[in-house]
Amino acid sequence: MNKNLIKFVTDFGPLLVFFGFYYNSGKDLKIAIPPFIVATIISLVIVWFLEKKIPMIPLIGGILITLFGSLTIYFNNPIFIYIKPTIVNIIFGVGLFLGKFFSDEPLLKKILGNSLKINDEGWNILSNRWILFFFSLAILNEFVWRTQSEEFWVNFKVWGLLPITFIFTAFQVGLINRYKIDE
Repeated sequence: MNKNLIKFVTDFGPLLVFFGFYYNSGKDLKIAIPPFIVATIISLVIVWFLEKKIPMIPLIGGILITLFGSLTIYFNNPIFIYIKPTIVNIIFGVGLFLGKFFSDEPLLKKILGNSLKINDEGWNILSNRWILFFFSLAILNEFVWRTQSEEFWVNFKVWGLLPITFIFTAFQVGLINRYKIDE
């Protein structure tokens, strides 16, 4: 099977499972969350089986999905699943921010490794942009779940946050090209 297809399925499969169960259950989070947790764990196991490691970001996401999904079910309170994107984005933002003080190179450079060939100034600018972006997403998620319906939030989580992230990432191409290291 194609490696890109497997990556796509393991990245987005659990979300599609959640979406399918949510809408087929009459929009019930309590029914949609358990299959979401199981699909996330299966996805992480598949990644581990194929690559013999689990990248940090999917691992953190999987742990937090399991934790906040379980809290939502246990306490019968959707607030836990609502705040999960906020917590994830704050963790990533704080992690990148603290990485500036405890490392000789930007944490983002360590995470992305050799996938980008840009100089240190470019890495610092890119890190600062991602820090602001993660905090902005956290604020946006808080605004949406506190002011909109559950169904709106579920749709926003899939059809809002993902496209916003893709668009933000696309806007970084100019910066990456400007600070690219010629080999």
